[in-house]
Amino acid sequence: MTISSGEIRRNMTIILDDDVYQILDWQHRQAPKAPPTLTLKVRQVRTGNVYERKLPGNQKLTRAEVESPTVQYLYPDGDMHNFMNTETFEQFAITEEILGYALKYISEGDTLVVTMFEGVPLSVEVPPSVVLEIGETELGLRGDTQSGATKPATTTTGLTLQVPLFISVGDRVAINSTTGTYTGRAD
Repeated sequence: MTISSGEIRRNMTIILDDDVYQILDWQHRQAPKAPPTLTLKVRQVRTGNVYERKLPGNQKLTRAEVESPTVQYLYPDGDMHNFMNTETFEQFAITEEILGYALKYISEGDTLVVTMFEGVPLSVEVPPSVVLEIGETELGLRGDTQSGATKPATTTTGLTLQVPLFISVGDRVAINSTTGTYTGRAD
């Protein structure tokens, strides 16, 4: 399937020069009196190396067919993290480099979607709202009820954020995974 530069999205996989790449970032430029150019920051799926590629702006790109199975996060093992496909029960590991920021938003037992190409994990899609447990925070003082006052807290996954004064260690809180901000208490 071919796509134009206007259809490019982050984490999309394409085929360039008979090799598969994942798009990390892109920029389309139209300079006056010059042909348009498309600059892609891509990760080669086979090696994991990141490159910057410049192409003619009107060049059609070939999209690579990917799978998006639902998986469950099982446990960390050094810099590898183990997951299980919820349909086939097949287990596999993903590196911290591929997981990136998602590590701060996932806990053991969480279910998420992984983008894979020919069995190789490319990226992890974190839900827009996640529930995490507070692992460390200062004690809120009794009677300190200033409206809107916050304090720093760290979740058990290592995410640092601002929470209201009444939140204490062990509380489960809802967090917006796009902005990394507290959105409320969780049951």
